[in-house]
Amino acid sequence: MLSDSEAAELLSFLTPDTRPDVKGQATEYILGLSGNRDGCRFLRTKPDLLAALFALTSDPSIAIVKDCYYIFVNLSADETLHQVLVADVKILPVFLKNLEDPEYPFSDQICTILSNLSRHNKTCKTVFKVLQEGVGLAQLVEIFCTEDFNKKAKLHYLGPLLSNLTQLPEARNYIMDKDRCVIQRLLPFTQFQASVVRRGGVIGTLRNCCFDHTHHEWLLSDAVDILPFLLLPLAGPEELTEEENDGLPVDLQYLPEDKKREEDPDIRKMLLETLFLMTATKAGRQTLKDKNIYYILREFHKGEKDVHVSAACEKLVQVLIGDEPEQGMENLMEVEIPEDVEQKLKDADLKEQEELQKEEERMRQEEEEEKKKNSEAEGTDKKQEDGLIR
Repeated sequence: MLSDSEAAELLSFLTPDTRPDVKGQATEYILGLSGNRDGCRFLRTKPDLLAALFALTSDPSIAIVKDCYYIFVNLSADETLHQVLVADVKILPVFLKNLEDPEYPFSDQICTILSNLSRHNKTCKTVFKVLQEGVGLAQLVEIFCTEDFNKKAKLHYLGPLLSNLTQLPEARNYIMDKDRCVIQRLLPFTQFQASVVRRGGVIGTLRNCCFDHTHHEWLLSDAVDILPFLLLPLAGPEELTEEENDGLPVDLQYLPEDKKREEDPDIRKMLLETLFLMTATKAGRQTLKDKNIYYILREFHKGEKDVHVSAACEKLVQVLIGDEPEQGMENLMEVEIPEDVEQKLKDADLKEQEELQKEEERMRQEEEEEKKKNSEAEGTDKKQEDGLIR
């Protein structure tokens, strides 16, 4: 790592009036430094270097600005630098303001930095506070939902940013304000095929919002109609009987033969977890049962290869086909669990995780054996071809 005198010399190159080629070499060097954990931790101890780099995000040279933004992407990925970046260097107001500019060429890097910084609760609160003091969550959602808002950036990482922000009750309350129709604007992005990042971010946002069970009835009502948007990505091309189809939401009836399921296992799991949250109340469970979602889940489970996703599906199905809880226990989110029962549940969860890990290991070994067999078969075929050639 650099000595103090070397760091001071490097800092002297990071001034606006330094020759562009020298300045460029300095930012390129720091970019390499920020690419590993030790380098990030070293830079954390040099707030004057970070401040100089932040100032250079306004440099006339596009190459230098690009280096600086990628340095901050790397630094923001390290949680130990979060407070330095938001409290000491104070990057948030400027970056959020730049994000509003539809011509700004580095908005994608800003989205990634904001997404990184908002992962953990403490810094997420700071991001939300600064956001509300300036741009505002309303404008952020507007930017996210406006197609081609910035022709120089895709802005997909606004999805994970929204998901992270909805860790906070204040952000969830805004998203689910009945007069704003925000959540309704986000729903179509559950099927946004151009980006798994944007799609996953929106589904993460919906899942976070569903932790507030007081809104479930509204979310399932015609005012929002969230259910088809959660179910459609899980549905495949399987033919259901007329009776099974008739009970489903209209958007899920008689799906075409080329209907494909969500390809990303993490997103499939989040969708199932969101549906599971909807079963917390008696009204939610009844709605999901009345809408025949069991038949979608039944077909989904048949083809699911990921053990964690299968487990999430099985947990949801058990609630749907199981008996209703006794009187006074209908709201699963408000039930107080005795300590001994809670410990048993934790032990059961731990056992389930161990079994899932064993199953994953078994499947991995089977795949390796299959690859080995295929490799050996290819080798035999090659030898035969070589023999024929000779």
